[in-house]
Amino acid sequence: MADFETADRIKELNGVLAEKVASNKEIADSFEVDEKGTIHIELGQKAAFDDNMKAIREIRGLLSDLTDQDRAEKWLAEPATESAGFGGQQVKHDARSLGEMFMESPEFKELQNGRNGASMRTPFELKRANIGSMWRQKDLYAGDFSSTGDFPSGTVQRDPMVDRNRRPMRVRDLFPVQTTTAGVIEYFRVAGFTNAASTVAQRNDANTAFGLKPQSSLSFTGHQAPVRTIAHWEAAHRNVLADEPQLRGIIDNELLYGLRLTEDAQILAGSGTGEDLEGILNTPGIQSYDWSSGATTPVADTKADAIRRAATLAFLAYYQPTGMVVHPNDWEDLELTKNEQGDYLLAVSIALGGEPRIWRMPVVDTPAIEEGTALLGAFGLGAQLYDREEANIRIAEQHSDFFIRNAIVVLAEERLALAVKRPESFVEVNFDSAPA
Repeated sequence: MADFETADRIKELNGVLAEKVASNKEIADSFEVDEKGTIHIELGQKAAFDDNMKAIREIRGLLSDLTDQDRAEKWLAEPATESAGFGGQQVKHDARSLGEMFMESPEFKELQNGRNGASMRTPFELKRANIGSMWRQKDLYAGDFSSTGDFPSGTVQRDPMVDRNRRPMRVRDLFPVQTTTAGVIEYFRVAGFTNAASTVAQRNDANTAFGLKPQSSLSFTGHQAPVRTIAHWEAAHRNVLADEPQLRGIIDNELLYGLRLTEDAQILAGSGTGEDLEGILNTPGIQSYDWSSGATTPVADTKADAIRRAATLAFLAYYQPTGMVVHPNDWEDLELTKNEQGDYLLAVSIALGGEPRIWRMPVVDTPAIEEGTALLGAFGLGAQLYDREEANIRIAEQHSDFFIRNAIVVLAEERLALAVKRPESFVEVNFDSAPA
């Protein structure tokens, strides 16, 4: 691809990106905010906003790749220099010592071993590109990189850094997330409901009074869900990040990924004390089901049976379970369950990598939940996740003596709240032991 083609494509994608961003800003401006500061979003608006964000992420990734491509093309078009400034290229370094370079120089040879005197007519000058092992190039070695011995002679091949794989699904994926501008979410939690509704006669048997209607009991308790902050930081030398842009990307991604891991754990099992969220598993009033209490005949219940019986508890509370969270080891047991003929019981296409679902519920398998425990329920209806400030990266040098040390702080932070409004819509499944 020629330089102008890459540049034109980058310009075109920047235009599309600007349109998508402007469209999302227009959608965001149309969100309605009530007197409590809660933002209300229509389903159509949310779908359009999500579609735009997906396109924005894809375009940004493509722009990053094309920018690297454009830099590579321009770098390759330049005359060769002593710098190995673009990763992946191979640079040959002079392996001769300083003495060998001096002895082989035209300036020294002009002396004819002393026959032309002892003073060189022109001085011997050493160019940086020819210093070889005595010079460590700044764009290959920086203070954070460890190495032993001299700079290797011969050809140096610089491999790209390897990023980690990410959890494909997160607990937050089960929620239709709302945004908020408030610092505290106040809500009512339904503590109990006794349904006494029945048919009623127009008059009593003695025909002396109208029929008396029965009274149901519905109790509420007021609760607050404070917005909590999840954050961490890493220190780095500013020169390293300037010289190693790929390293900067990995630091950003690792910090953001760390937020997501902690977020999953907080949504599930936050203690509700100190600065913790009150996780669903620690919310009073959620239901529970033990695998060991299942049926033993004609065949003992499997873990899959336990999940289905737990789902029934949610159905009896008049809630449709919309998802399940389970530890990867327990999910492995569920997927590998076979009948006596060796056929897998879970309806998942192994060859095509079917979507993880069980009993019509999407599944998030994550180490954020303890092995031997699963959680299912009406995510988004029985509990709501609020984003006060989405995960973001900030950089500063105003920390301790970082300014005079050329060091910087890379900070990742997010703010969110969790309100569990109908605890009975969630069921904790305990895989204690098979029924016996």
